[in-house]
Parts: sequence; C-alpha cells; structure tokens
Amino acid sequence: MKIVVGYLLAVVAAYVLGAVFVSQGNITAVIGMGFDITTSQRIDAMIHDVTHMFDIYLPLVAIGMLIGLGVAGLIIKYVPDLRLVGYVSAGFVALIAIHVILKAVLGLSGIAPTREIMGLVLQGLAGAGGGLVFHFMTLKKHAS
Repeated sequence: MKIVVGYLLAVVAAYVLGAVFVSQGNITAVIGMGFDITTSQRIDAMIHDVTHMFDIYLPLVAIGMLIGLGVAGLIIKYVPDLRLVGYVSAGFVALIAIHVILKAVLGLSGIAPTREIMGLVLQGLAGAGGGLVFHFMTLKKHAS
C-alpha cells in the first residue's frame, strides 16, 4: 500500500510542478512579446493550468512515472545505496521522455515551453520532484 500511495503522491507532485512550470513558461513568452503580466495574473494562470491540464497531461505524467519508477525500482534492487539518485533520476527522465516521445511520434510539442531546452529541463525537474516524493514516501522505517 505504501508503494501505491507513494506513486500517487509522486504523480500529483510531478503534475503540479510540471503544470506550474508550463504556466510560467507560457507567461515568459507573453512577456517576451511586450505585454506586462502582474503577479496576480501569474497566480491565476498557474491555478488555471493546474486545474485544467489534468485531463490530458496528468495521464501522461502517470504513465511516464509508472514506467520510470518501475524501471528504477528494478535497478535499485541491485544497487540499494543509489535509491535516492535512482528515483529522482527516473522521474527526471520520465517527464522529459514524455515530451520527446510526443515530438517524435506526433511531430509536435503539445506543451509550448518544452520546445525550448529550458522548458524541457524544467519538466525534468518536475519529474525529479515526483521521484523525490516517491523515494521518501516509500522508505522503510528502521526500528531503533
């Protein structure tokens, strides 16, 4: 049960961070066109993206994290000392892979900020955050 809860929380963390990074990436593009954006508008955009991207983006994040964390778990059985690095790296790669695969298969970047390297790296960081959550949520407690 701990693994399921850890996975679900990791997906939520990666999704929320990813949506926030998408929101801010889009706002950066708008500012680049010469428009002024207030802090209130930034917050509104973040809330909008987090609450409105779940139907398409959340399933992609869930699938990517399931594959990434699953593969990491298999590897970590052989190198348990690299558990933290393994899960964080798996989340990072999983979210980048989502966007690279979409681009390769469909020929388009469904999320505009991922067309730039910084947007893609930020999505990776969102996945890394999810991997970090999974690591801590699934740690075994040692009796002292």
